[in-house]
Amino acid sequence: MLTTNAHQQTLDKINVILSSHSSLLAAYSELETILLGLFSASRMSIFQRRRQHQDLVARFKTGKETTEIKVPISPLSIAGYVALAQLPAVIADPYNTDELQSIHPRLRFADKFDKTSAFKTENILCIPILNAGVLLGVMQIINKKTGSFDGADLKLAQQVAEILGNKFRYELGGTANPFDSLLHQGLINDKALSEILKTSQDHRQAVQRLMSEYRLTEAQIGNSLSTHYQVPFFTYQPDKYHLYQTDSKLNLSYLKRNFVAVIADVRDNPIVLMAEPNNAALLMEIESAMGIDVYDIAVGLPNHVLQYLGEGGGGSTPGEMSEILDEIGTSAEDHDEHIDELSDDAPAVVRLVSRILHDAKRLNASDIHIDPEKNGPTRVRMRIDGVCRDMSQVPNSHHSAVIARIKIMANLNIAEKRVPQDGKLAFKMSGQLVEVRVASIPTVAGEGVVMRILAAGGAMPIGKMNLADANMQRLQSMIKKPHGILLVVGPTGSGKTTTLHAILGYLNTPEKKIWTAEDPVEITQAGLQQVQVSPKIGFTFANALRAFLRADPDIILIGEMRDKETAHAGIEASLTGHLVLSTLHTNSAPETITRLLDLGLDPVNFSDACVGILAQRLIRTLCPKCKESYPASEDDIGFIRRQYGEAYLQELNLATPVTLYRGKGCEECGDTGYRGRTGVHELLGMTPELRSLVYKEGSVAQMKAQAMQDGMRTLVQDAIAKALKGDTDLAQVQIIGGAE
Repeated sequence: MLTTNAHQQTLDKINVILSSHSSLLAAYSELETILLGLFSASRMSIFQRRRQHQDLVARFKTGKETTEIKVPISPLSIAGYVALAQLPAVIADPYNTDELQSIHPRLRFADKFDKTSAFKTENILCIPILNAGVLLGVMQIINKKTGSFDGADLKLAQQVAEILGNKFRYELGGTANPFDSLLHQGLINDKALSEILKTSQDHRQAVQRLMSEYRLTEAQIGNSLSTHYQVPFFTYQPDKYHLYQTDSKLNLSYLKRNFVAVIADVRDNPIVLMAEPNNAALLMEIESAMGIDVYDIAVGLPNHVLQYLGEGGGGSTPGEMSEILDEIGTSAEDHDEHIDELSDDAPAVVRLVSRILHDAKRLNASDIHIDPEKNGPTRVRMRIDGVCRDMSQVPNSHHSAVIARIKIMANLNIAEKRVPQDGKLAFKMSGQLVEVRVASIPTVAGEGVVMRILAAGGAMPIGKMNLADANMQRLQSMIKKPHGILLVVGPTGSGKTTTLHAILGYLNTPEKKIWTAEDPVEITQAGLQQVQVSPKIGFTFANALRAFLRADPDIILIGEMRDKETAHAGIEASLTGHLVLSTLHTNSAPETITRLLDLGLDPVNFSDACVGILAQRLIRTLCPKCKESYPASEDDIGFIRRQYGEAYLQELNLATPVTLYRGKGCEECGDTGYRGRTGVHELLGMTPELRSLVYKEGSVAQMKAQAMQDGMRTLVQDAIAKALKGDTDLAQVQIIGGAE
């Protein structure tokens, strides 16, 4: 064995070698020779912890028999146990089961590598490679040539592992603290982060404050945690993951207290979801109690973990249904006189309505349709990604009871079945309040109900709107103007409110006073003064706008220019030094101008006030899991040329051959090939040339031609650009083309 002085010289030499190489892989051949000499050993391996898998892979190792070794982080191997426990292990004889069980009752030696080669493992020194408490990998030294590994070897190995962890922390993965990645990306400064961590009671409160005070998204925080802990980040996705079913029941309060849930994917592979996955002791307790050997580990925000624990398995057993019923808060208890209408089936009907609401929210549906049929069962349909899907059927005999239950929840008159009624209900799902707008409409087959699930939460960042670069630059210059009116136009359900709130999120700074009048208030943002209008009591958009002008605003959002009075008030407000944002139900940006002039607006006032009109639609996006590229046919290229226009075709920089995309259909997207939606946009900017056309009250065609000269691209042109980019396919472009 080398002397202490010789040890230090060798460690210094290791530092020199590492500093002269950019990666561990490049340094490994030199490093291996020195380390084997240092420990007088036959073999060594350095296992790296893989970020997207809960396992170790030996990419840098001695010998030629095996090109790559993978082992799970579990007691099924020595290296796996060391990674799991984050403790070193000195094994005198890996084939001695008594010795292994004295370390951990379920520790095993993975001898398959010995069996596939002439090599026999006699003793092992295994050390975790850590940096700031984060596991990066494992170093394994095998077969000391004289005797067994001792305490001096262990101490020396720990010094080597520390050097490796410090030098290759980013290569092997990991950051020093859970939120370091947020600092690196400039999403928060060091002082603010330190203050939050110092004054927060626990991890959960720190996460909540990062979101509420600094408007960081769940994805940004989750990715930072993923980088730190080196495991995937999981959100609450009940359609993909469910609670893992096992005979061994862990105490629910224990799981909630420690923010850990054992979930499973569609193939029932267990995943331990934790808010802080570096808690090795907790992980081993979970493993022991659940009786699972092989599993993945993921990090989730505390609220996501609690959602999995609160939702149950997502099935429809009576027990789980009653849990859902407990979560729903309605005013039904105050309407005892109506309960008898539900007859003996009341509990079943209550559970059925609860299940419909929960399934709609889980599937991210925008609307629920309860459609009666004459002499047939009632159809329950949901609009998902803009397309209605049949979900289930309710027996005709239960139709009236289901409608009565929904009307009770929405505080509607259940005795009145002859006229349409509007109302609102709210229910809780996993602790979160979900608001639903309800409309009942009498039909010849009975009362039908349409429920719209209102968007909840904060605004979408403007960068996530998928605006074309040119449109983004033009829009940002428009909304930076101190006064004027910007209109976002499109049919119902085209994302106008989402876009307006994205714009407000961009403009929302402490020096700006922003008032909004909406019906209903769906998206809330800190820093805005948001008002719910109520036409029933005479509090209209026009009245709200006049009130706002007395409240010293910089920016005003008016939910919709429904009438001449509101339009006039909006124009007046924009001409008196305010930036006004609003919406209108029109099909295109140029058409909006003629529509407003038809309302009786003065052309001179409107053209002076208007800074821009953004028309938009939502189109379905291709499923990222099954999207594939293919060469465009002659017909496809002809369609693109006709629809985009030969005069503008050079903007597309069409390659040869032209590549398009389509969705094959898979389990993730329900074999549709589509998943989610994105916006297509048409941005008209007011220029002197266009202004003169407005003065003259020119035709829509003239205004469109002038706007396109000024840089506007139509909805179809934007959709074609997104199809070439791979967001969507030509079938969706054709739908937009047909709508224009």
